[in-house]
Amino acid sequence: MAANSDLRMDLLPSDPLLHILSFLSFRDLIHCSFVSRRTERVSKHNPLWKRLSSKHWLLTDVCRAQNYRDLGGYLQHYAPLKRSWEQLKGFLLLKCPRMIASLKEGATETELNDIEAQIGCRLPDDYRCSYRIHNGQKLVIPGLMGSMSLSNHYRSEVLLDVETAAGGFQQRKGMRRCLPLTFCFHTGLSQYMALQPAEGRRKFESFYPCPDQLAQDPSAIDMFITGSCFLEWFTAYVHNVVTGEFPIIRDQIFRYVHDKSCVATTGEITVSVSTSFLPELSSVHPPHFFFTYRIRIEMSSSASPDASCQLDSRYWKITMSDGHVEEVQGPGVVGKVHEYASCTTFSTPSEYMEGHYSFHRLADKEDVFHVMIPRFHMVCPPFREPVIRTQKASSRRLEDPDGDGEFCDGDGDDFGDLRGINMAALEGAWCPRHI
Repeated sequence: MAANSDLRMDLLPSDPLLHILSFLSFRDLIHCSFVSRRTERVSKHNPLWKRLSSKHWLLTDVCRAQNYRDLGGYLQHYAPLKRSWEQLKGFLLLKCPRMIASLKEGATETELNDIEAQIGCRLPDDYRCSYRIHNGQKLVIPGLMGSMSLSNHYRSEVLLDVETAAGGFQQRKGMRRCLPLTFCFHTGLSQYMALQPAEGRRKFESFYPCPDQLAQDPSAIDMFITGSCFLEWFTAYVHNVVTGEFPIIRDQIFRYVHDKSCVATTGEITVSVSTSFLPELSSVHPPHFFFTYRIRIEMSSSASPDASCQLDSRYWKITMSDGHVEEVQGPGVVGKVHEYASCTTFSTPSEYMEGHYSFHRLADKEDVFHVMIPRFHMVCPPFREPVIRTQKASSRRLEDPDGDGEFCDGDGDDFGDLRGINMAALEGAWCPRHI
């Protein structure tokens, strides 16, 4: 008589069955628990869920005892956000320890629900998840979200806690249903997140508002786009911080971006350049784009004493995106130069600069030579014009069904035009360097 070749799951020993279940995702494991009483009992085996907890929630044995039941709705966001927060805090502990003290404890589900009721809008899940981990920071200087300092200008952006952000929730025309993410005490600058697709904005994208100075309607506001959602906006920023893309200067995070190709070596001297776009000093209408750049000039450690030299003058060749070329010559920077910052403005959203420094040897003033300044690009983030301007430009009137003079919100797919050359900024690079 032939042996029965049917393989029944309920007859399998527990060890091989557990081994099979260990390859399942958490959803498949839950589904498997409904197959039979046997699989229901086995699927509750603690090691199975310990592995899944470590994978999706980054939980260790130390913190596993805490209650994470109400975080189940944030499964797809928790791991990358928790990892980014841990990386950022680990980096700040070494480089800017006083910033750690400004971070606030996470908000509760009840507090976030109360905020939603207060503003009348649903907060995105990735935003809620991040604020469950840390509820922003205290209103202190320096801000967590980066600083910038020039001779007569200073900016430092604080990551707002959810209660303060709710107090600045916008319902005015031109900024309807926008929640502030950051705030700068010195400039009043804030980055906002659109909670609804209104007035030419896409849902959940982050941006710097920029009033249209040529429009007679005060609700005409251009937008420099900084992210497509909170998760992308925050994790991209943290990546730039912890990888050293943004330098630490005087215990602050400076949002200079350094392209590794922006380095040139001539003999014993190396010149490197990093750049940054300043939205608070820029405008789309009229076109006025403000950039700052930081240049480091370094002599090789192996250079002989006879290689000592003095900077005499500098030459710049500036090429704008419309093809216009401008050349500038001037004296060298006064003093013993190692690193300095300067700034420039353009009427086009992207430009590049290159040039050279003129030096002479200290041992022989007649020995004059040029040191190359590498080509570096300055490109503003993509910007979107308000629906009011783009629809007027195409000779189409906004709907006014009530005849009350109020324009429609532009909800749905009626978004403003996205302009600017660096479309890659929406993929996570806040200010790309290449045209």
